Amino acid sequence: MTTLSVVIPAYNEEDGIAAIVERVLAIRPALKEVGVDDLECIVVDDGSKDRTAAIVQGFGDQVRLIRQQNRGYGGALKTGFSQARGELIGFLDADSTYPPEYFPAMCKEVLAGADIVIGSRMAGAHSEMPLVRRIGNTIFATMLSLVAGVRISDSASGQRVLRRSILPVIYPLPNTLDFTPAMSTRALHEGLRMVEIPIPYKERSGRSKLHVIRDGLRFTKSIVWTALTYNPVRIFGGLGLLLLLLAGLLILGQSVGIALGLLMGWSFPQLFGALVLAVAGVTLYTTGTSFSYLVALFHKRAIRQGLFGRRGNGRRIERHYWWLGLLAMIGGVMTYVAAVAFDLTNPALPHSWFAPVVSAMLVLMGVQLVSAWGLARVLAELSRRESEQEADLNWTYVPLTTPVETAPQTA
Repeated sequence: MTTLSVVIPAYNEEDGIAAIVERVLAIRPALKEVGVDDLECIVVDDGSKDRTAAIVQGFGDQVRLIRQQNRGYGGALKTGFSQARGELIGFLDADSTYPPEYFPAMCKEVLAGADIVIGSRMAGAHSEMPLVRRIGNTIFATMLSLVAGVRISDSASGQRVLRRSILPVIYPLPNTLDFTPAMSTRALHEGLRMVEIPIPYKERSGRSKLHVIRDGLRFTKSIVWTALTYNPVRIFGGLGLLLLLLAGLLILGQSVGIALGLLMGWSFPQLFGALVLAVAGVTLYTTGTSFSYLVALFHKRAIRQGLFGRRGNGRRIERHYWWLGLLAMIGGVMTYVAAVAFDLTNPALPHSWFAPVVSAMLVLMGVQLVSAWGLARVLAELSRRESEQEADLNWTYVPLTTPVETAPQTA
């Protein structure tokens, strides 16, 4: 027997709570058609100061009312999840902006193998979402797609159905409005199967509880910090490659300008800027790869990692850090030796500082690469130690079954 528990967080929703509860209760027949035998409707009154609780009590045994002090949107949902008895858990807002009539279709996807089904407001169905929020949700979805490596259209949708069994995997989650983007970020990095289906969206009547700037910054922080706890190289490495690209563009721009006669010669400030960007890029990238090992050690299970691939970094470039670092250090020393040999460090020259600075930065870049290589080797060894320890502890003795031939004894 499969039960869907629908959790409705409510804070001062006396104007709309009755309508959404009635619509949720009306989906019972449609749920049975897709294989869901029972429906449980839970309203979590999150410290309302109006008649929200009294209205819900009017539904009698059809609805479970849970009252608590105000803990926030995510806190109310987590309370409802903890009290739900269904194998499937759904949730939506109390203001009738989301259509509960789509729960049967969402449950069908879960029963077919999905772990989380999101009702996407951005997937093409009719939507009354204001332009500012539409732009914001597009930005959040794009950001999550970039940091997780999986395309998603609506990272912050407040209508979802999920398997109760995945809660230990996606917890902890925040108590605030960034509950849903944090859930999406964790689910993608945990390798859970997440499916989106288009749903219509109706704009809330009255004043929205969502503050575009404040909650937008909170959503951004939630996505970035959650992603960092799973796949640091995706963010640090991406920023590092961006800085390296900018450094390359500075060099390329000067080279093209000189070739076309637009520039008389190399600009030392731009060359210096390109070098700083290159050093910063290498530092960020190596930091990201090192952090990824640390994160994997803490999770102790397969998670989505890697700058480009679905899992892992493919051919791990950190294996080559040592010789790249040595080349950078040798290049730095040779640069300084050549500068001294050709008198480029003469204080009388306008740019006598340039060659020593280039030399120092190359040496520091080399030290960073070699250090990152050593750290990566140590962390990789630590990550293997537990599995090898388990294998040694469970070592099975296999007796020799082939007869051993002995040499004949001589008198």
